[in-house]
Amino acid sequence: MLIVLTGIDGSGKTTAAEATVAAARQAGQSALLLRNYAGRRRMSLLGARLGLQAPPPLADFLETAIRTFNVLNSHRRARTFHGLVVMDRHLHCQLALRGMHGLPRGRFLPWLIRTLPRPDLVLYLDVDPREAHARILARGTDSESLNDLESLRDAYQSLPEFPGFTRIAAGGTPAEVLARMHAAIADAGRPRPDGCSPAAATPTCQSAGPGT
Repeated sequence: MLIVLTGIDGSGKTTAAEATVAAARQAGQSALLLRNYAGRRRMSLLGARLGLQAPPPLADFLETAIRTFNVLNSHRRARTFHGLVVMDRHLHCQLALRGMHGLPRGRFLPWLIRTLPRPDLVLYLDVDPREAHARILARGTDSESLNDLESLRDAYQSLPEFPGFTRIAAGGTPAEVLARMHAAIADAGRPRPDGCSPAAATPTCQSAGPGT
């Protein structure tokens, strides 16, 4: 099963991804965590240190190049792995960032999303931007304005792909969020009325998968 985690900064994607993989391994299952970062945090910290801020189109170009490389490499690794694969972020995240900055979606990333193997489950960690902002301030490694987080939330929810996401309430403790994720993953693994499971590999089952 291939699972992708999405959500605004401070929603707990990385924490949830690490906890999901750790829990699966403790249960004796094969599990792999793959990170699809775009280097956004590092570029923001470097820009703050130098007193520079890259224009949104330039920042998007650099982030897209890094994230696309990571996503392609992640899918390459996932293709030969038998077990649970959890991807922390994906190309949807870059499209949401473009929407936040008022940049066009373009054609390449949407095409690549359609072309790459479709995840069995795309989880959107849904958290109040105010709570996400408080988490970011508490970790003290980067900074995001509340307005940007609200804009990013709206951008995610306006993605054409968003109706196919599974929303997970990401407020509360990590243990509570993990329990909700486990329930969603277990539900996704149950056979559908047609006898297929979302993780089925046959073309017939794939064509009848989530979102179709």
